[in-house]
Amino acid sequence: MSESLPLARHRVRPEWIDYNGHMSEAFYVLVFGYATDAMMIETGLHAGYRESTGCSLYTVEAHVRYLNDVSEGAHLAVRTRLLGADAKKARFTHEMYVVEDEGDEPGPDAAPVATTELLALHVDRNAGRATPFPAEIRDRLGSLTEPAPAWAGRAIAEVPRAG
Repeated sequence: MSESLPLARHRVRPEWIDYNGHMSEAFYVLVFGYATDAMMIETGLHAGYRESTGCSLYTVEAHVRYLNDVSEGAHLAVRTRLLGADAKKARFTHEMYVVEDEGDEPGPDAAPVATTELLALHVDRNAGRATPFPAEIRDRLGSLTEPAPAWAGRAIAEVPRAG
């Protein structure tokens, strides 16, 4: 069995609320971005690594699903799952939950309010191209790999042309 990453936690700020009275779509992505940052720290891709190697993760594809409204002041917990990594790429998901208090865990039957699936490349910023992960980073990513949730791998449904 693989280990798992700690939950990333945030509280919905007043400036994240849109004209409909709910968290704006941009801020779901911001919270997911913070969860990616937390995952990078946990896997050794932290600021010191980026400074010493000139390498970082670049998101090259993302699919976000907005499943439920989130209100101002809500406590968010984001679960990250590594789905796979090869020499230069990592695929992972984030599931965002609203929890009662800031330290709470989502319940076993809790439904996420939003999800995202991402594909990222390990990029050498100086060379401007993808480069292999160091063995210890690739091993750490591999130790965290979990099965994909049922919703991962979906595409946006086609909308038939009107007329």
